[in-house]
Amino acid sequence: MAATTTTPTIKIAEDQLHPVRSTARSDAPGPSPYALAGGIYHTRSISRASFDRPLRRSASRVSHDRRTEFSAADVEEGDDWRDGQEKKKQIFSGTTLLWLAYQSIGVIYGDIGTSPLYVYSSTFTSSPSYDDLVQVLSVIIWSLTIVVTLKYVVIILHADNEGEGGTFSCYSLLTRYANITDRDPRDEVTVRMERHLTQDMRPSSRGLRAGIEKSKFTRGLLKTIGVLAVSMVMADGVLTPAQSVLGAVQGLNVVKPDISSSTVVGTTCGILVVLFAIQPLGTTKLATTFAPIVILWLGFNCGFGIYNLIKFDWTVLKAFSPYFAIQFFVQHKYEAWRKLGGILLAFTGVEALFADLGAFSMRAIQLSWMCYTYPCLLLAYIGQAAFIAQHPDAYSNPFFNSVPPGMLYPSLIVAVLAAIVASQAIITATFQLISQIMKLSYCPQVKVVHTSHTFHGQVYVPFLNWLLMCGTILVTAVYSDTTRLGNAYGVCVMFVTFFDTCMVTLVSLIVWRLSPFLVFLPWLFFATIDGLYLSSALNKVPDGAWFTLTLSGILAALFLLWRFGKESQWIAEASHRFKPTQLVKKDREGKLHLTEKWGGDPLSVIRGLGIFFDKTGVLTPAVFTHFVSKFVAVPDIAVFFHLHPVEAPTVPPEERYAVSRFTAVPGCYRLVIKHGFMDEVISPDLAALIYEQVRKFIIRQAQEKYQGHLAEKEHGNQTDGEEEEGEGEGEGAEQTSDEADTRPTSSLAAPAESGSQEEEKQEDAGSSSRSPTVFGTPRTTPPTPGVLSPANTTDKHDNTKTNPTETLHTPLPVELRDEKVAAELARLDRAYAAKIMYVVGKGQMRISGSASIGRKAALSVFLWIRDNTRAKIANLQLAMDRVVEVGFVKEI
Repeated sequence: MAATTTTPTIKIAEDQLHPVRSTARSDAPGPSPYALAGGIYHTRSISRASFDRPLRRSASRVSHDRRTEFSAADVEEGDDWRDGQEKKKQIFSGTTLLWLAYQSIGVIYGDIGTSPLYVYSSTFTSSPSYDDLVQVLSVIIWSLTIVVTLKYVVIILHADNEGEGGTFSCYSLLTRYANITDRDPRDEVTVRMERHLTQDMRPSSRGLRAGIEKSKFTRGLLKTIGVLAVSMVMADGVLTPAQSVLGAVQGLNVVKPDISSSTVVGTTCGILVVLFAIQPLGTTKLATTFAPIVILWLGFNCGFGIYNLIKFDWTVLKAFSPYFAIQFFVQHKYEAWRKLGGILLAFTGVEALFADLGAFSMRAIQLSWMCYTYPCLLLAYIGQAAFIAQHPDAYSNPFFNSVPPGMLYPSLIVAVLAAIVASQAIITATFQLISQIMKLSYCPQVKVVHTSHTFHGQVYVPFLNWLLMCGTILVTAVYSDTTRLGNAYGVCVMFVTFFDTCMVTLVSLIVWRLSPFLVFLPWLFFATIDGLYLSSALNKVPDGAWFTLTLSGILAALFLLWRFGKESQWIAEASHRFKPTQLVKKDREGKLHLTEKWGGDPLSVIRGLGIFFDKTGVLTPAVFTHFVSKFVAVPDIAVFFHLHPVEAPTVPPEERYAVSRFTAVPGCYRLVIKHGFMDEVISPDLAALIYEQVRKFIIRQAQEKYQGHLAEKEHGNQTDGEEEEGEGEGEGAEQTSDEADTRPTSSLAAPAESGSQEEEKQEDAGSSSRSPTVFGTPRTTPPTPGVLSPANTTDKHDNTKTNPTETLHTPLPVELRDEKVAAELARLDRAYAAKIMYVVGKGQMRISGSASIGRKAALSVFLWIRDNTRAKIANLQLAMDRVVEVGFVKEI
């Protein structure tokens, strides 16, 4: 069971809960009813989760360093939830790395691994001569070596963006090291900007970065290249499964030549449905299942290659000399250039190798390619060439014609299975890429399911999966033949490899800060090879490649249109993102008023707890601004509630909740709940959970303030008598804490504090440096304001033991010794007891009347897609009688 990273779900239990409020009294000890308030739980343990466990302490802490940056009224106390939220790259080693390498064989190399079935037949149109055969073999060997091994495996795989691969990840990496794009305010905290200082860069690289940042055309070009690369891989994602599965089914003609075309197409469509239907199982399970098939297939190719090389003509080994590859172009010129369109099929799938990087790792891919796949493919092509050298007519079906005696049927079965799973590489790549472009707001938010707890980059996108299935079935039914499909194949691959070459060159200059003299010649070398293959592949455009180019162009246009609309939306929303002091101010009597910008009217106070859904988690939510300005009122307690996804499977309990206080607005807080992609938000009573966390925050701050006061007092009174007295007090407090731990907990406390005993006992046991004196008094459950509980404890002020038979009162808990803190707790309790409101923004976008016709058309499409894809309030399953929708209109 997995949760999405984009739209967390709040599940409301069917049973109506009635948590005990702060004025309730219960004489029975035990866990607080507030444990039913819910929280975030790992999805794999939901079935065995016990909701009566006390919640762990919030991880938020008071951040004093930030207070120096703004005035006191602008500070959010405890606003440190954004620290350390950036995605972190996973590093694997040992057996985990070997396991990933094994999995990568089953996913990445299915496409490039099945190329020996058709490379020679796609390159030659008639029986080749020995010299032509050796020259083509030399080109194949050096293409695999230069394009795949040297360029991709050795160089390009290093250009990852926190472990993610693909052309768009290179663009994303550049955006972290150069100011070339805007970001969604919701995602800014998850991106680690690492722009190098100007003086730390070479003059040429510094000038290049400055030129890109200043040039609107260059920024737009890089954006377009990144999106086009994603679109072309997705277009191949429609074509590749149809091509590979259809070719596998047509391979049955070897044993049954009279199979009808309708039977082939129908069988192919059925296999495609099954292939896409099993995608929800996840990359790990599929890779584990497919890996033995691909390993066996590559092993067959390796063994057959060695057999043919020994038995027929070992002299073809001279093709390892680049001399023969050069002679191929010298002797055949134009015809050699034309043949490159068939030779490039030897490394189609290399674009998926880079795009699938996020699902595995660089070391795993390097290990699986260099140690197994690369040698097997070389031996496959060499062995087929050795057989064709003695049997020139065998070029038409090189693999099956060169199979050793007695191995036809086993190899046929393995070949069909390998061809079926060959499309897994491109399917996985499309899942990776769509999740990447969503992070930079180039695509509407769709559900992304993380399928592995260990390997964070392995994802499944349900909507895209079924869309690809429909596309591949349609293409199969229309084309119905691998020859026609093959004409559309290869152009997008070469475009993507060329884009990768250019993007990684920019990365090497701006990110890696390499010398331009070291970068230019390799770029020229690789770009020349890419250009030769690309220009040759463009010959296929009239014969069928127009389909993938058209499809990728449509997809790229949609992605860019969505990004254009989002940028316009951010500009419109920017006017409503500001600090609370720009909306609300206090007069001399301490009463709240709107600022002059908003009319300056005095604000009335609405009794109750107002929960404002905050989509950014920074500054003032737009819904709060419109609520206050329209109603000219504020709730008694206002909480900005923000759900923040984290790039991790789960968030430790002590780090899930972060509360901060706005000093400008009394009774105003922000609660951020952080959740991993395998966490699920469960809250039978969301208001109870929020009340509980805010109350803990207030009490914890009071305890920390008291601890600091005691430390200052002890530091200022360093006399022998005071030290002895202080030691006596400390021993008494420690004894009281132990006694309090062994007797039943008083139930007169506020329900939200029921979990504090065990939490603090665990912390005291785990940290010997923390003095038990600090939490000696409140180790038992703190009472509600104005309510005292009988206990056998030590009074620190007079050092006398209090016997419950002599008095019914104990000293106030730490948080209630401060009148301001006690009043704050009482205000929170009253608001929660009075009324609960879930305040949700109902924003609408309106196109400005002064916009041009083209802009109006583009924004109209954007708004239509937005209105039909964004999550609705019904998805939160809140109690609708408590929901208040605040409408507002923004012009874009």
